[in-house]
Amino acid sequence: MIKISRRQLVAGAAALPFAAPLVARAQSTQLRLGLITPVGHSWNDAALRLAERLAQQSDGRLTMTVFHSGQLGNEPAMMQQLQSGALDMGIIQAAELGSRVEHIAAINAPYLVRSTDAVARLVRHPDVLKLFDVLPRQTGTIGLGWAITGMRTVFSVKPIDSIAGLNGMKLRINPTPVYRDFYQLLGSAPTPIPTPQVFDAMSNGQVDGLEADIEFSWNQRFDKVAKSILRMNAVFMPAAAVASGRVWTAMPEADRELIAAAVRTVLDEQIDSLAGEEPALIENLRQTGVPMHEVPQEDTTEIIAAFDKIWMPKAPVIEQLREIGAAL
Repeated sequence: MIKISRRQLVAGAAALPFAAPLVARAQSTQLRLGLITPVGHSWNDAALRLAERLAQQSDGRLTMTVFHSGQLGNEPAMMQQLQSGALDMGIIQAAELGSRVEHIAAINAPYLVRSTDAVARLVRHPDVLKLFDVLPRQTGTIGLGWAITGMRTVFSVKPIDSIAGLNGMKLRINPTPVYRDFYQLLGSAPTPIPTPQVFDAMSNGQVDGLEADIEFSWNQRFDKVAKSILRMNAVFMPAAAVASGRVWTAMPEADRELIAAAVRTVLDEQIDSLAGEEPALIENLRQTGVPMHEVPQEDTTEIIAAFDKIWMPKAPVIEQLREIGAAL
């Protein structure tokens, strides 16, 4: 169970802008959770199971409404709502948290692990969960656990079979600083394209490729506009289940324990399900006939050293994460 010290709770509340007296929430039964993923995404499914579990385990006293697909705004907007207490909980990508807190961005460093099975073990490691310790003071939120995506893959509109093929490519990536620095070191030109426009952008030559996880890519059928699939086995994009520090401090301890345990359960289910289903999705992509290649480990030594030269001073915890990953 995630343990949050009183010092962290107080620090988180004190760090919130325009701090005001907290409104007692002990009698509140209605919780609101926001996330940007659509119906059918595994993170959204986990949020819905969390709502069901809370209602069951509290005999209906705790209910939760899930606002999916960015109904409450994008992630920066939801972070503001979490800080003010207008939103109770959220599932927020590490990209958003990492853009605010470089210590959190460390989890996006390339080649911490090289498979989705290893991702599943990494995010449940006690020392990786301790990354959340900085959130109360720096973001006014409480981290309760990680949800995951699989290792991310490049779908290219031209034939490529190695990371050398990324040089000069206009590549649509998540704009988080870690991803940007990593792909720029490989010679790519990160090109921002809104997610709903990526398929057409690849079709008309606006971008040369897309970097995304297997689950999302198969659901969107990017294989239909790709001539090569390069499994980088480099980075993944987790999301943190977080609670508003204002809301959390005002909750009875019993409710905090119930919610933390329920979050842990549904995230374990999400992690195991995604890791278990990914091999079938990879096989689906193989069956399309689009050539698929993997990046050999020996091709990554130089890029890891170049990345760490930039990011180790910003997030020294990367060294510890590499040690953990190597032992998994």
